[in-house]
Amino acid sequence: MSAQPDHPVSYKVSAIPYSIEAIGKALADQKRTKFYSQVLAAEGSRAIDEAMEKWWREAMLDRAPGADASRANASAGRNLVAVEDLIAQVERAAG
Repeated sequence: MSAQPDHPVSYKVSAIPYSIEAIGKALADQKRTKFYSQVLAAEGSRAIDEAMEKWWREAMLDRAPGADASRANASAGRNLVAVEDLIAQVERAAG
């Protein structure tokens, strides 16, 4: 008997296009409201880009499998991974 799943599980998520519309669509309601408020309040292309970058990353993290559980564990101090161990895992996964 194997502990491996019958079908391989992919933890890759497709990238959200880097546009105001795509980022807004990808965010949950409360986050979407904050995103649009920040983008509309931003003055100049640099400030708009900073707001987009912040919220694009947030939307991408929300798409990751188990994101909610991971955030809850981090807030509670459970199942934490040392940065060095995380780097090693990423390097192994990259090949």
